[in-house]
Amino acid sequence: MEYRKLGRTDISVSAICLGTMTWGSQNTEAEAHEQIDYALDQGVNFLDTAEMYPVTPNTAETRGRTEQYLGTWIASRGQRDKIVLASKVSGPSRYEALRGGNNHLDRRNIELALDESLKKLRTDYLDLYQLHWPDRTVPMFGGRGLRRLNDAADTTPIEETVAVLDDLVKAGKIRSFGLSNETPWGVSEFLRVSREKAQPRPVSIQNAYNLLNRQFEIGLSEFALREHVGLLAYSPLASGYLSGKYLGGVIPKGSRMDVASQFTRYETPNRDGAVARYVGIAHAFGLDPSAMAIAWVTAQPFVTSNIIGATSMDQLKIALGSKDLQLSKDVLDAIEAAYRAFPDPCP
Repeated sequence: MEYRKLGRTDISVSAICLGTMTWGSQNTEAEAHEQIDYALDQGVNFLDTAEMYPVTPNTAETRGRTEQYLGTWIASRGQRDKIVLASKVSGPSRYEALRGGNNHLDRRNIELALDESLKKLRTDYLDLYQLHWPDRTVPMFGGRGLRRLNDAADTTPIEETVAVLDDLVKAGKIRSFGLSNETPWGVSEFLRVSREKAQPRPVSIQNAYNLLNRQFEIGLSEFALREHVGLLAYSPLASGYLSGKYLGGVIPKGSRMDVASQFTRYETPNRDGAVARYVGIAHAFGLDPSAMAIAWVTAQPFVTSNIIGATSMDQLKIALGSKDLQLSKDVLDAIEAAYRAFPDPCP
């Protein structure tokens, strides 16, 4: 396993990160623990979660269960020092039940959310604490462009958010902070505030990135490379589409599209043509389509870590097996030709 520095910190993270979004809905506690044990055996030291996980379904009953499963693993294994642990605080409005429905990225919400996450995770600190999505209005989860400014009157200034995170670093509750579902403007503003106030700077940005969505390369990749705000790439398989299992309109029982059909980010006209092209490339070169898609993401120079997720051990083994896969020039050339034919069909 390759290890990479998290931003400008001294924290080294595995090039593949174990995502946990399905634990508590599609995966049991025992299955979650089995996944962690196997991932650590394969050299993974980086685990990513969020206060709102699992997301399918996201209810008052299930919300936070993922962190609880991670916490019971930490309590039973006693290996907190063996992992780099990341979680996230939710932005406003998306899940009304959080903290009375007023979950802005202000001092009250961030401090309450972090304390609750630490309690569930059974630890007294996080290595990385991320802002799950911005407080302001931005295009995300498939949106293209910003047409007008319609921020809420109580939108939290970035200065306030950074000041809270600074205090949490000083208190020893977090070692660093990162962004998620952010834009180039947002990254630049966080860096500006951090620089002008002499406060902690963001060390990472967790955005979607895969063969169907390479939007990160436009604008954000330069911040990742020049400012060391590296990409933690989520959805490297585009919610499973790049495995090829949905081709022909097939929806396997228990798959993400079966249990989370409300998420329509990948419901676009050119998706199937692009997926068929990439799956065909994999088969032509004797590769597993999932392994090829994951290995391609991991190899990008602006990627700090590639967040994989699995609902079965077979899927997990394929995903982690990609760490030993180096794509040939012929494969990479074929992928670029496919991208020219189908540029970002699912942003």
